[in-house]
Amino acid sequence: MNWSRLPDLGCTALMLWTFGSARRDKQSYVSEIWMLGWVMILIHSVAALFTQIHGVGGEFVNLAFSVALVWAGLLFSYASMPQSGRLWSRRLLGSLAVASFLYMAVVCLGSGLIWAMNLAAILVAGVPLAVTIASLRTLREWRFWTIGAFCSTLSIFLLSVQNRRPWGTPIAWEAFLFVVYLTCACLAAFTERPTTAGTKVVVCGFIGWALVFLLEPLLWVLWPQLHVETEIWHLPAFVVAIGMLLILLENQLKHSRHLALHDELTGLSNRRLFEDRLETALIRVRRNGETLGLLSIDLDGFKQVNDNLGHQAGDSLLRQVGGLFAQRLRSSDTLARTGGDEFCAILENPASRADAEAVGRALTGMLTAPIQLGEVSVRVGASVGVALFPDDGEDADSLYRVADLRMYAVKRGLEGHEKERASCMITAKPEEGCAV
Repeated sequence: MNWSRLPDLGCTALMLWTFGSARRDKQSYVSEIWMLGWVMILIHSVAALFTQIHGVGGEFVNLAFSVALVWAGLLFSYASMPQSGRLWSRRLLGSLAVASFLYMAVVCLGSGLIWAMNLAAILVAGVPLAVTIASLRTLREWRFWTIGAFCSTLSIFLLSVQNRRPWGTPIAWEAFLFVVYLTCACLAAFTERPTTAGTKVVVCGFIGWALVFLLEPLLWVLWPQLHVETEIWHLPAFVVAIGMLLILLENQLKHSRHLALHDELTGLSNRRLFEDRLETALIRVRRNGETLGLLSIDLDGFKQVNDNLGHQAGDSLLRQVGGLFAQRLRSSDTLARTGGDEFCAILENPASRADAEAVGRALTGMLTAPIQLGEVSVRVGASVGVALFPDDGEDADSLYRVADLRMYAVKRGLEGHEKERASCMITAKPEEGCAV
């Protein structure tokens, strides 16, 4: 047993436990794939303890040692593939896994069979290229062609060096791993995730990991007298692990910031974010001499929905109303839920007061149709007050006050019968009429 690899195994197991603990509260598709990749690295570390075994048993240990390392790289690459093409990504991953297993099996178990090694090297390029070509009708993704180009280049290199003695097979093995982890670096650099410090650390780690398979044999051949500690070659793997942990931490911080600034029920901006955006918008419109509209919106009949159908129905109603309002507003506008059944909206540079009031009427008009809540549909209304900068106020407090006063004036203007009618609930069969 190679006891010198025991510390590496312990570090890998500890890192895997840390990685699993960090992602437990916030699981994602990518972190699940990363976890599988590190399980492969753990298997690789376990196999490394027994690589000094000779005979048939040693050959199978070397196979597990090699395949686990390759499959870990394939999983890391797969995690960076676009989710829109997940079906074809899985097929490409499967084809690469099969091709790499066949090649490593020939290298470890039958390296003397030249025809078998040549066939396996051809499959390294042929199988993934076949999957890529088959996906052209439904998916045109440059990452597929990048992987195909790497595999083709690798296949040509393998065919040219693997049958040369005595260093052909070891060089081919190192080249295979070099290409696998260089692909990880390239895909991680152009991932769909935002580029952050964690992503940069991961990319640098994968580049270093790939260079290990290039530099280690070169030093061994060119400068055999130069002794490099084994642990040095394992550092890039832990750099990658640190980068992935940073990405998980960054995602959790981003999620926490989102929760702090958005309404948990509707996903809209909350009052804190809305007030901050209003202040920012006021600074901008003052500087540019533009106008700004503020809408104060209060639902009519929401209390009756809560009282008759319960809070779950009320929550569903708020989510649907928020979605309807968001569809009507422009992407440059800001919509927020600022209270129980209260919403506010910032209208960026409306053409006139009439334009802002037209938006308010459009929002109330979206509530004329019944809203389905399970087996029951309801109809609610909304009262909207409009304030315009700079006519109605030059600061946020003034605009809030004017918009609220006008909203309450509209609400008071609703007569009892009309208000009752606006909040009536319709049974599952609308033709049967209203039932409050």
